[in-house]
Amino acid sequence: MSIPELIVDPSLRQKLAQGHPWVYRNHVRGGERLRSGQWVRVRCGPLSAYGLYDAQSAIAVRLFSRHTSPDGEWLQERVWEAWEGRAPIRDGAPPTSAYRWIYGEGDGIPGLVVDRYGDYAVAQTYAESVQALLPLVAPALRACDPELRGVVARAPGFAGRDPAEAAEEQGEAHANPAEAQHAPRGPRLLLGEAPPADLVVQEHGLFFHADVLGGQKTGLFLDHRENRRMVEGLAAGRAVLNCFAYTGGFSLYALRGGAAEVVSVDVGRGLAEAAAANVALNRLDARRHQFVTEDCFALLDAYAKAGRRFQLVILDPPSFARAKGNLHAAMQAYVRLNALGLRCVDEGGLLVTASCTSQVGPEQFRTMLGEAAAQAGRRLQIVAETGQPADHPVPAGFPEGRYLKCIAARVLPVA
Repeated sequence: MSIPELIVDPSLRQKLAQGHPWVYRNHVRGGERLRSGQWVRVRCGPLSAYGLYDAQSAIAVRLFSRHTSPDGEWLQERVWEAWEGRAPIRDGAPPTSAYRWIYGEGDGIPGLVVDRYGDYAVAQTYAESVQALLPLVAPALRACDPELRGVVARAPGFAGRDPAEAAEEQGEAHANPAEAQHAPRGPRLLLGEAPPADLVVQEHGLFFHADVLGGQKTGLFLDHRENRRMVEGLAAGRAVLNCFAYTGGFSLYALRGGAAEVVSVDVGRGLAEAAAANVALNRLDARRHQFVTEDCFALLDAYAKAGRRFQLVILDPPSFARAKGNLHAAMQAYVRLNALGLRCVDEGGLLVTASCTSQVGPEQFRTMLGEAAAQAGRRLQIVAETGQPADHPVPAGFPEGRYLKCIAARVLPVA
């Protein structure tokens, strides 16, 4: 069968040659009669590449290969490469059994993520066209690991959203709790047996309940794994405030790290019980942990006015900007949140703050922190700056794939 060809604006040649995998609709000539999920050959001057056409997305074509129209064998090779790349995580000590097996563009399979939870894999697509790959994905996963007990596909992540936000969506950007309640679920079994509704996995030796069938994203926010471990090393003897705590990931590490007390805060229903279950699962001292179900902005404001202080404050908010048009409002929200958080940190204490918003770059995030410190009347010393872990790789020619920023800073009085 012949593959349709599309002509792309020559101005994209350098970016495509560097490996950028997206071609936006306004750069494409033709394709009006093509259907989503159809393989096409893109020509940009002397450069050509093969990709999946999407009839609805702002991204008209996601590119997969410069050399061939991908088939099952090609996909198997990409899945195997990703499997081999995660070997240090699987083989590490203490054990980790939850990680991102395939990170979309980062692993050469744009629009698809696959997360590993113990003996099960959970797939999610972020473009209508990529749905066409799902029948090939499950057997490719099983071929890498015959002990894989089941593969499940979660509801597509592009439903109701602009697929041009795919880079951020493929990360662990926290869903708004109200949105999450109305998001389509509908997991479907692709291979083997379905995972239990409440699966237990390990991360650096800590145990987590993971709702891979109904929880946010594919069950857990996996991208902060190494940042959580960083917090463990900072927590000894400190009073810790963990905002936007979800099911208590940072809190568990802080407790294991010897925190004197940990207060977890999140507005989501049922999260207090989920965090308590994780604390009990790890036999950590529940007397050192308190969960407050409240809006984090409101609680930080109340604590600041009441003079309540902590020696370590963690801010890991949901995405404040899923599109460039929201960037200004997002920056204002980040400044306000971090200024409130800084007012709750003892002098000499630490702020650990993160952004999962791909629209905000690392330099912008540091600039925002400077503004927040000025508003709070504090001085900040950045002592650590990290991003996403090795199972969320970023192609050199695709900077959009680096969405996560995390900074640890010492909070000092203005000199």
